Amino acid sequence: MKLRALILSLVVVVAACDRSSSDHPTAAESEAIADTLMQLMTEAYDFTRPDVRKQLLSLYPDAGRVVSAAAGRITTSRTELDSAIGTFWQYVGQNMRDPRWVWRDVQVDVLSPSAAVVTAGYAIPHHTPAGRPHTIAGAWTAVFERRNGRWVVVQEHLSDVPVTSDSAVEGHH
Repeated sequence: MKLRALILSLVVVVAACDRSSSDHPTAAESEAIADTLMQLMTEAYDFTRPDVRKQLLSLYPDAGRVVSAAAGRITTSRTELDSAIGTFWQYVGQNMRDPRWVWRDVQVDVLSPSAAVVTAGYAIPHHTPAGRPHTIAGAWTAVFERRNGRWVVVQEHLSDVPVTSDSAVEGHH
């Protein structure tokens, strides 16, 4: 029994390592994909541009399933995601004064020419309506897929940094 498990394990490892060059991008291709995803993320989360809600939705497919886990809830469609983004923007986003999205520790793993995973920390330093400095922060993991020539998020998970009495993130006051 142990021998069979060992052989099976070796077969799995060899199969995983035996990728043809066509299904895994070169280092240059991976870097170009990572740069493209970073540009899309930066543009979508630029709060100085008009229609922030539309910008945020630009990262997701126009149709089909999209899974998002955030704030303890899971959505599985663009309609539900649009509603969740709208709720965030109505109750939180539009009350931020001079918000600025900051990406930190961005990790991009390009899995194939049409799939990548991004995990990054984020902070949104801003001022409250009363003028006090405040920061919302957390981590985001997103699975991007290239569909019809366009990179879109098909699955994501956001986790917020717990709110404390001083919710400003160090270095972003």
